[in-house]
Amino acid sequence: MKPLRIFTLAAFLCLGGAATAHAQVMKAADLEKYAKERYGDKWLDAAQTLGAEIVLDKNGGITYQQVIEAPGKSKQQLYVALNYWATATFKDNQAITLNDKEAGCIIISATIPNIVEHTGTLNKYSVSITPIIRLDIKEGRVRVTYTVQNYDILADVSGGWLSSSDKKGRTWGDSKRKAEDKTNENLYDESWEISAHYPFVAKDAQKRTCAKALVMTHAYSNAILDKVEEALRNGIVGGEDDDW
Repeated sequence: MKPLRIFTLAAFLCLGGAATAHAQVMKAADLEKYAKERYGDKWLDAAQTLGAEIVLDKNGGITYQQVIEAPGKSKQQLYVALNYWATATFKDNQAITLNDKEAGCIIISATIPNIVEHTGTLNKYSVSITPIIRLDIKEGRVRVTYTVQNYDILADVSGGWLSSSDKKGRTWGDSKRKAEDKTNENLYDESWEISAHYPFVAKDAQKRTCAKALVMTHAYSNAILDKVEEALRNGIVGGEDDDW
């Protein structure tokens, strides 16, 4: 499945100042800023446009794939470059789930928390995604596969427009809790299937949340693809060639 390369994010990609300690591809604020500059802040319209072009995979998730040509570079050279990129980019030791030099395959799974925050009528939602990034390496080329199967939701039942804080005064700020902290009964976790929400389902109670989530998920895929291509062509910091 070919990726939707609708816009480029090269101006915003960075290794420093990451969105999280888990993944350092780009700042979430920069991602949203660029998406707004490209699409405006009408997330419903932007999601509808993307939804008309995206073909969901057999599991109902989003999968983009692109082959990057690297003429003249051996499988070993490409593996070293991508291993360096993955290690430098994803700081969580558990993010790289497979690293097989012989097979020429690197698989990365890293959570991007709070990619969207939205206030609904009754609830407030924080959306995170955990893309799976697979790098298959051959002589002179690399295939990048980017997959997101669902949105991970942290909902605050006391944070909507018509809600009030609980007796202890806890509000939306508490939704920044760590994943293992279950002390706030107003917060609960859900997993939303992408195929079951807007724009793939027109009548969706969470359509505004999911509209922005789709656009941001798509934007992050472009960031990954651009960064991999940059690493293959020019290295991570420059000067990583064999002439030293």
